[in-house]
Amino acid sequence: MKKIVIVMLGCFITSLGLYVLKSSSIVTGGTAGLALSVSYLVPISFSLMFMLINIPFYILSYFKMGRKFTISTIIAVSFVTIFSSIIPKLFPPLAFHPLVGSVIGGMIIGVGVILLFMNGSSLGGVQILSLTLQKQFNWDMGRTNFICDFIVIVVGLYSIGILRGLYSVVSVLIISIMMSTFKEKILKKNTEKQKIQASPSKMKTQSV
Repeated sequence: MKKIVIVMLGCFITSLGLYVLKSSSIVTGGTAGLALSVSYLVPISFSLMFMLINIPFYILSYFKMGRKFTISTIIAVSFVTIFSSIIPKLFPPLAFHPLVGSVIGGMIIGVGVILLFMNGSSLGGVQILSLTLQKQFNWDMGRTNFICDFIVIVVGLYSIGILRGLYSVVSVLIISIMMSTFKEKILKKNTEKQKIQASPSKMKTQSV
C-alpha cells in the first residue's frame, strides 16, 4: 500500500512539473516531451498522445524489465495521464519566464521520476530504455536519458522554436543530472527487490 501511495505521489509531482513546462510553452524529453510537441501542433490532448506513444515501450519493458515492472509502469503512465488532465482545472494558468519554467519544471519532474524509479516504476519510453541499458551494459542512466531527450527536443523545435528549444535543454539537463546523482541508489534498490523476489523460487527449487 505504501508503494502505491509513493508511486501516485511521484506521478502527481511529475504531472505538476509537466504542467509548469507546458505553461511556459516548453517541451521535455522522452515520450512526455514528444507528446507535448505533438499537442502544440495538432488538436490532440497531451494525455491521449502520451498513452499512445508509450505502447511500443511497454513491449520492450515486458521482455527486458519483467512483467511486474511493466505493470507498474503502465499504472504510473495511467496516473500521469489522469493527473495531467486534472491539474489544469485545479491550478490557475502559470506565467513563468521560459527559463524559470524550465528550471522549476525540470526539478519537479526530476523529483517525481526518482520517486518512481526508487519504487520499481517509470514513465515508460526513454526511461525504460535507460534502465534497460544500465541493467544490461551498465551505461550511465542520466547520460543515456539526456542523449535521447536531446533528440526529442531537436524534433520538437518545429513546434516551439529555437530559443524555447534551448530552454527545454535546460530542463532535460536538470532531470538527467538528478537521475545520475541517484542512479546508484536506484540500481541498488531495484537489484535488492529482484533478489528478494528470486529467493522464494530458489527455495522451492531446492525443496523439490
